[in-house]
Amino acid sequence: MAVVDTVTSAPASLALPGLGRALVVAGKLGQKAAEDIFRKAQSGRTSFIAELTGSGAVSASDLAHTMSSAFAAPLLDLDAIDTQRLPKGLLDTKICQAYRIVVLSKRSNRLMVATADPSDQEAAEKIKFSTQMGVDWVIAEYDKLSKLVETSTTTASEAMESIIGDDFEFDEDSAEAASADSNDTGVAEVDDAPVVKFLHKMLLDAFNMRASDLHFEPFEHTYRVRFRIDGELREIASPPVAIKEKLASRIKVISKMDISEKRVPQDGKMKLKIGPDRVIDFRVSTLPTMFGEKVVIRILDPSSAKLGIDALGYEPIEKERLLTAVQRPYGMVLVTGPTGSGKTVSLYTCLNILNKPGVNIATAEDPAEINLPGVNQVSMNEKAGLNFSVALKAFLRQDPDIIMVGEIRDLETAEISIKAAQTGHLVLSTLHTNDAPATLTRLRNMGIAPFNIASSVILITAQRLARRLCPHCKAPADIPRETLLDAGFKEEDVDGSWTPYRPVGCAMCNNGYKGRVGVYQVMPITDEIQRIILRDGSALEIAEQAEREGVKSLRGAGLQKVKIGMTSLEEVLGCTNV
Repeated sequence: MAVVDTVTSAPASLALPGLGRALVVAGKLGQKAAEDIFRKAQSGRTSFIAELTGSGAVSASDLAHTMSSAFAAPLLDLDAIDTQRLPKGLLDTKICQAYRIVVLSKRSNRLMVATADPSDQEAAEKIKFSTQMGVDWVIAEYDKLSKLVETSTTTASEAMESIIGDDFEFDEDSAEAASADSNDTGVAEVDDAPVVKFLHKMLLDAFNMRASDLHFEPFEHTYRVRFRIDGELREIASPPVAIKEKLASRIKVISKMDISEKRVPQDGKMKLKIGPDRVIDFRVSTLPTMFGEKVVIRILDPSSAKLGIDALGYEPIEKERLLTAVQRPYGMVLVTGPTGSGKTVSLYTCLNILNKPGVNIATAEDPAEINLPGVNQVSMNEKAGLNFSVALKAFLRQDPDIIMVGEIRDLETAEISIKAAQTGHLVLSTLHTNDAPATLTRLRNMGIAPFNIASSVILITAQRLARRLCPHCKAPADIPRETLLDAGFKEEDVDGSWTPYRPVGCAMCNNGYKGRVGVYQVMPITDEIQRIILRDGSALEIAEQAEREGVKSLRGAGLQKVKIGMTSLEEVLGCTNV
């Protein structure tokens, strides 16, 4: 389709793609702004149109109308069509995903294709080469188009047959080491090429989609793969159930597990190399179920521990309390919360702050998840007799300044940790409790004397992770005053001076949310709280005293995030109690 003359008359000095030139000529974007967005897209290795719409410089709707006029192409609202009736198999799905295009129909030897960027000659050539047919462009809004492309993913059989994994590889040393202990039949099973490529794709997709975990789940007649994205599990693929054993074996070989043992749970680690200087670490866990082994893989991102405390979501007063505590020469700082609430990242953020050449830091973890140069990290090995209490006893003979214990699970570990905190060491650790006051009661129930608790613990942080509202699409929410009061807001808070927001959903996010933010209850152990501990007071008494001292509950901290528009009320109600 010919391009209107006004587009081609753009100044030759603009080193911009056709889309950028068209916007400049149409007066929708300044030349400097277009060049800045283009440079940012190049440096971030994203497309110009994704950077353009993501930055908010031009809305998806305005862009579609401008492109329709500039290129004399029809404009289509994708909401008005039945997506289930779109033709299948006319164009490789990888091309559709790469260029954000959707085939609408076929007439004779021409395809009608929806796009947001009709100036993309590379996409047109790819389509022509792949199908040997001509292309007629139809303009659609980029956000709607992107969402449609994402929902129209490849089927399991297509993924198994056509995935290419040449741009990344596993640490083959670990695979060879594990394979050396296995019989030839087992090795032949795990080297099945489609299975290997499917696993590669799932791992890479999970990393690109910012997932924290991958779940490979076998059932009687089905097999599904789910990713946990922003705290929510989403089904991604349904590969053939026949591959469940080969896939589990492949994962176990790379993770240095025993592939012949399928009756008991196993744990392992593996690495995925992306490019010459990028390596991702994974923690792997297998679990025997009725219909095969379920495998859960956690993505370990070392960069998360180096984001800095400001990126975690602490309020200024909470940040000040935490930093004051970890800068003290001795005592115990505890981080509490359920599995997956970000406790490890919080601890490593503190260790990163304390990690200086003049300080000796030792950690005991099960297992060590994030590599932190300058810190002596020890992974537990129960089979060899190395547990938390054994490691802690060894640490105390290693002249430590700071000790980090992955989790206080039993009385012996708790007693050694408290003795270390009482004898001139700073001890950081975690517990599984509902909030900060309940942590002190939990230690008491373990058998720790009230005096030892009061004299060693200096601060407790309870935390949860709430999904963060997408800044591109969040919208004001009409929430009744009574509902806000029932949620925990005070009368003076619902004065109409602020606006709650709700999730909407766009091409830039996951159902209205993008990323997560921490919700924290940071409770210093003051003299008055120590007195309550010494007289064996209840968690309720401690909570009431902490509130009098200005410590917010987890619900109160979450409501503060709602008030500033960072998350939704529904999200806070879902992850905290009153």
